[in-house]
Amino acid sequence: MGDKFSENEEESLIIYGRNAVLEALRSGRDIDRLYVQEGNPDGTLQSIIRTAKKMNIIINFVSRDRLNKYAEGDKHQGAVAMAAAYNYAEVEDILNAAKEKGEPPFIIVLDDIEDPHNLGAIIRTANQAGAHGVIIPKRHAVGLTATVARTSAGAINYTPVAKVTNISRTIEELKEKGIWFACADMSGDIMYNCNLTGAIGLVIGSEGSGVSRLVKEKCDFVVKIPMFGQIDSLNASVAAGVLSYEIVRQRMMQK
Repeated sequence: MGDKFSENEEESLIIYGRNAVLEALRSGRDIDRLYVQEGNPDGTLQSIIRTAKKMNIIINFVSRDRLNKYAEGDKHQGAVAMAAAYNYAEVEDILNAAKEKGEPPFIIVLDDIEDPHNLGAIIRTANQAGAHGVIIPKRHAVGLTATVARTSAGAINYTPVAKVTNISRTIEELKEKGIWFACADMSGDIMYNCNLTGAIGLVIGSEGSGVSRLVKEKCDFVVKIPMFGQIDSLNASVAAGVLSYEIVRQRMMQK
């Protein structure tokens, strides 16, 4: 990751100091990532590490100089946490949101979206298209940063976002609950020829490499957006918007 902040880290709430980090963990605050000074951790740092592992929080062991940059000084005491700007929901919260509305679940699943502007735009689209929630992975993806919140134009307050350890496993679990999954990929069938009604999960891949092979294999079918230009792909948030509104169109045609 280098010594510079990524935009995701700059836009996170930085908590540092052993007691502050430990209390943040114990309070149940949503922590996207924990940085601990490399070496032989003593008792307090061991407690921080154990607590973070129980919560499945990503832990990075880094140099003291790296921690100094995160904490803007040497007062971190060997521990820095990056807290999410907004709290995450549970997958069950998304299913309950659909149940409360009396609608079949419509979930947008994101595979390694790293651009906070894309994530914010997708949350905004999800809200307007009537999706019941968004699922993102813990690793290799942006979390709920302040940039995401701003780009969502307030939708982050109404559309639940769940963060899961394993996207493939989550898809398997949701399939057992009767949800079908459509993977967005140019190798698929044109979206107009696919049945996107009923309980549906729309899987959108990363900006560079698209949906990973393992995640694609878990999906029930693959759909593509017809394109006629000289380039072969759309921005992830644009693709999510186009496919989401095809789902909306097909649902409205059923009524």
